[in-house]
Amino acid sequence: MSETGVAPEPVTHRRVLRIAIPIVLSNATVPILGAVDTGVVGQMGAAAPIGAVGIGAVILSAIYWIFGFLRMGTTGLVAQAKGAGDVPETGALLTRGLLVGAVGGVVLVLAQALVFWAAFRLSPASAEVETLARQYLSIRIWGAPAAIGIYAVTGWLIGMERTRGVLALQLWMNGLNIGLDLWFVLGLGWGVGGVASATLIAEWTGLAMGLWLCRGAFAGHQWRDWPRVFDPARLKRMLQVNADIMVRSVLLTGSFMTFLFLAADLGDVTLAANQVLVQFLEITSFALDGFAFSAEALVGVAVGARDRETVRRAGIVAAQWGVAGAAVLAGVYWIWGGAIIDLMTTSEPVRAAARTYLPWLALAPLISVASYMFDGIFIGATWTRQMRGAMIEAVALYVLALLIFVPWLGNHGLWLALMVLNGSRALTLARRYPRLEAAVG
Repeated sequence: MSETGVAPEPVTHRRVLRIAIPIVLSNATVPILGAVDTGVVGQMGAAAPIGAVGIGAVILSAIYWIFGFLRMGTTGLVAQAKGAGDVPETGALLTRGLLVGAVGGVVLVLAQALVFWAAFRLSPASAEVETLARQYLSIRIWGAPAAIGIYAVTGWLIGMERTRGVLALQLWMNGLNIGLDLWFVLGLGWGVGGVASATLIAEWTGLAMGLWLCRGAFAGHQWRDWPRVFDPARLKRMLQVNADIMVRSVLLTGSFMTFLFLAADLGDVTLAANQVLVQFLEITSFALDGFAFSAEALVGVAVGARDRETVRRAGIVAAQWGVAGAAVLAGVYWIWGGAIIDLMTTSEPVRAAARTYLPWLALAPLISVASYMFDGIFIGATWTRQMRGAMIEAVALYVLALLIFVPWLGNHGLWLALMVLNGSRALTLARRYPRLEAAVG
């Protein structure tokens, strides 16, 4: 029995998988959509449309990513409210998240000219590609409120352990997007504008479907209990959690971008090989995210219920599956990594170079899994200030590793430094974990 007087649902392997598997399947649909977007514009027989869709998608992904904190912060806070039996707060949290999405989206729509100007300053392209990319962006930007709002919807669903809803939402959005891509571009000949229109429609219908999936939050009046929604203390906590996550995410992304930029100084073949191998990291992320999200939801519920034993149990069971998944990935990369590389590139020098560094990718899941799991635990507990501090320490060690190993070992040193980053992320959080657990109950 927890201190709230409510007997919590036991943390079982079945419960962890019930949360994790839909997330893993949902993530698997993401690269399919990117491939279809590229494929349909590729049928136009010119390089510029492909480049325009690619650069336009990257620009918007980077802009929307700024609001990625909304997904993680919402998950932890909703799970804790659920664990505490505070149903009205679960509804109010969804409303707050949707309001952030609406305001952020409207600001982006109004500031689109400035945003696009800055983006093309940072990522210049040929005149033809930029013209087409601006056409793409000028359509898709109108989906900003929906795209950001979906972060809040997804976070709410995960926090409530309704990840089948997340899977259904992704299948709907990506399936509709692909179907409209084929119709608008290949059927109607709308070109780049057709790809953008397909995504715009998918985003707004996706938000509508997401709200329907969250209909439990709207069953009572809690979602429009404005004194609660705008309660200063609750707003302050939400803003603090989200700000900490944003700083942590900026540091993590900056570290990864540094890895990519430094690879460019090691020659075209090495750069290309690293770009191929980075896809292995993406696969690892997609696969292990499901178990990290399980930890977020289950730890959050346990913290809300002030049940220390369940916090520990949730972390252990989710981590067991995370480690098992990492071991499977490491085995696949070790045994079939060469074949996967051959599917990604036909360049023999790039293939040879990628195989040289492949052992680092086989090692990466085993080193990284602990950081994924601790991230999930700390997000669920909303110990975000400690996450931020741990990330600052890890990045400092990463920079030191870059300075030492890259001049000495070249690209092997670059990959070693990346392993140092992920290992340090885990160790710096592990050092803080006992205090997290002691604070519960």
